[in-house]
Amino acid sequence: MSSMPVNGGIERTSTLVIGTGLSGLAVASELQRRGVSAIVVDGLDLLGAGNPANTSSLQRCDAADAATLRERNEILRHLRNYASSHNLDVRHHVRALQLDHLDAGSPADGDPDFHETGQPVQQWAISTPNGVLYADHLVLTRCAHSQLRRMLAQLGVAAGQNLMAAMHALGMYLVGVGELITPTPKEVLRQAKLVGQAISAKVHPDGLPSLLPGGLAVPA
Repeated sequence: MSSMPVNGGIERTSTLVIGTGLSGLAVASELQRRGVSAIVVDGLDLLGAGNPANTSSLQRCDAADAATLRERNEILRHLRNYASSHNLDVRHHVRALQLDHLDAGSPADGDPDFHETGQPVQQWAISTPNGVLYADHLVLTRCAHSQLRRMLAQLGVAAGQNLMAAMHALGMYLVGVGELITPTPKEVLRQAKLVGQAISAKVHPDGLPSLLPGGLAVPA
């Protein structure tokens, strides 16, 4: 792990979600329903001031379709209400400044919570202006595939042709990004549900807890 400036304290969570817009709130809500703790931060600044990897709030709609915009706004309103009523840890003014993937089989530097089994408690260390967040899983939103490949290269990972497989092997997931176009609101919800299921299965390998109410139905 590279050295990280720590301007504040250290926090730990199961999942760190980057992006406080529709995609980030959708996956955070899905995780909450499945009993998985998560912290949501506003966005990501990794490539320098002139070339930010901007994964901040999903406020605008790329489609000119007014019906799609209305649908997105209605879903976003629902998600914000869910986040507020269920006390989701959403930090609108905090951005990630640096990502570090921890070496497998070794604890975070100075981490007293290292399991006796020898398994690492956290896979990711995320530097923010307020300190460092340690997390088992990392969810990115609204980040172009070219940015992802560059990010993985900086982490020393050869993604090859199967970008998603390389990410999942690192405990990294993606919501709200399509191959060529911005996904529809229903597709974002579908992706969030799949990512929530995948992370929950790792957090609760012996069986999923009962889902909390409040999920958004996603048409097949």
